[in-house]
Amino acid sequence: MELFGYPLSTIYLGSFIVFGCITFVYILFGDMLDAAMDLLHPSLILSFLTIGTASGYLLEIMTEINSWFIMVFSSLLSLLLVTLLNVFVLMPIRSSEESLAYRDEDLKGRVGTVLTSVPTDGFGEILIEGISGRISKSAISMDNKPISQGEKVLIIDIQKGVVSVMRYEQVEQTYIH
Repeated sequence: MELFGYPLSTIYLGSFIVFGCITFVYILFGDMLDAAMDLLHPSLILSFLTIGTASGYLLEIMTEINSWFIMVFSSLLSLLLVTLLNVFVLMPIRSSEESLAYRDEDLKGRVGTVLTSVPTDGFGEILIEGISGRISKSAISMDNKPISQGEKVLIIDIQKGVVSVMRYEQVEQTYIH
């Protein structure tokens, strides 16, 4: 069968090469477009077109099946594979990226360990450990009392990336009893 005066296998091969190149370029520079599209993600569209044209080309040159059947079969095969790609690869990757991020406001109420002692009216450093890793932050003492290295502290507030902390034992004794 011919389309636009070219054999269908030539059209499939040319489309495969074009969509494959666009997919490669998207892999390199795709982060710029990711925020713009959610449902019809460019990687899904490009994967659909690349898989569809590749399977169409292979079926055209390797079999004597009707070209219309090949076109429908290639589209359905591509849809199935892209759906599996989205469900089992892309969606888990997107959700894992979101779970590793944190906001400064999420640190309030967490317990940390002093790495560098916090002097009276000065800055120190604390380490906050969690499931997603370790976070170190600059810290000041909430009640202007020095806190020595290795002590447990409770994060009370955070402003401009600097956490205000109190000794954890002091907070337990003051507010629980």
